[in-house]
Amino acid sequence: MRSIVRSAAAYALICALLLAAMPVFSRAEMPESVDYAASIPLDLSSDTVKAEVTVKTFIDGDTTHFFLSSPSTLDTGVVSARYLAVNTPESTGKIEEYGKAAAAFTKARLESAEAILIESDDSQWNRDSNGTRYLVWVWYKPQGAADYRNLNIELLQSGMAKANSSGQNRYGDTCMAAIAQAKAMKLGIYSGEKDPDFFYGAAIEVTMRELRLHPEEYDGKKVACTGVITLNSNNSVYMEAYDPETGLYFGLPVYYGYNLSGGGMEVLHVDNEARIVGTLQYYEAGGEYQISGITYRMMKPDDPGNIRKLSEGHAPACLATDLQALLHGEVVLSTDEGTAAYDRSALALATSVTLSGLTVETVDAGESATILHCTQGEEAVTVRVAAILDADSLTGKTVDVRGVVAAYEGQLLIKAFAQDGITILP
Repeated sequence: MRSIVRSAAAYALICALLLAAMPVFSRAEMPESVDYAASIPLDLSSDTVKAEVTVKTFIDGDTTHFFLSSPSTLDTGVVSARYLAVNTPESTGKIEEYGKAAAAFTKARLESAEAILIESDDSQWNRDSNGTRYLVWVWYKPQGAADYRNLNIELLQSGMAKANSSGQNRYGDTCMAAIAQAKAMKLGIYSGEKDPDFFYGAAIEVTMRELRLHPEEYDGKKVACTGVITLNSNNSVYMEAYDPETGLYFGLPVYYGYNLSGGGMEVLHVDNEARIVGTLQYYEAGGEYQISGITYRMMKPDDPGNIRKLSEGHAPACLATDLQALLHGEVVLSTDEGTAAYDRSALALATSVTLSGLTVETVDAGESATILHCTQGEEAVTVRVAAILDADSLTGKTVDVRGVVAAYEGQLLIKAFAQDGITILP
């Protein structure tokens, strides 16, 4: 019996010694971390072009719009900056793993910075291949710090970006060392771990802008996007989302049909921000694209195929516009794909607008809705209100209309909000 006890004691002692040795072994194997973002100083006397800036709009991990703080060799007050040497995962079109994390990483550092400076790679400002953005190094000084840090290199060393001609620039050696360290330490996109902010379902994660600008690419496919619910009408809701890169709102109708549960309808409540998962398709009768086939499984709330409420208390944008611009205007957009012109009426579909000073020419009252035939100058538009209104009190009056832009038989239709969609002007 004593021999058994002695053996057990010896075994325990061996295990304890092994456990004590393990941390020493791990520390010996752990690669030494180098802060490459601080390893190179900002040389204000170099031949590169530099400018002090402040943030106008955060776009994603490797693109930011800056205000110029003082006159410089750039003949513009706003700079659309594309970070040199880095390529962060997408978060403005088709959303990729770690795309939102990279965008949050950049925002967190610049949002709290004491000062920000952009630098060219050589003696002049250079544009990207699309000609819409300037290629820059971004330096920022944290609050209370004496020196600037290079954000491009910090993205690389943190595993928030892949290489993008990283070795072919003035800080190439440092960029490549930062990438090698991130890989060795298995950080971010090199970790092999799932991104906690990404939905790993069968749907393609995209933005509302991406679906509206390139609907043919996603026609018939299962997609997931987020937006604010603005209107519930005819077994559908309308949702819109702000795009910081273009400064516009993009929207889509979401058809929920007749079989959605009570929990699902709570998700689609007006003023909620929601994540919608369904199939994008062209609705012939309505003459526009919509998302359909949505589901809500109450017993599996974390199912990535579920629609999901993200937050509440969001008001519709109701961007002010005049009727002629809405019907015939053109919008020129500069994005990663380049510059292109779009019909304002097409981009405005499913978004909320405010039209001021419309004249009500005639009124058709139905059993559940009121149709206003309105004009503004030489232009005409139909407004539908899901409420019974007094035709005599509206005919000939000037009104302001707040509602959602929809399509009906090839023409634009404004679906006015029932509660405060129509304001009669004195």
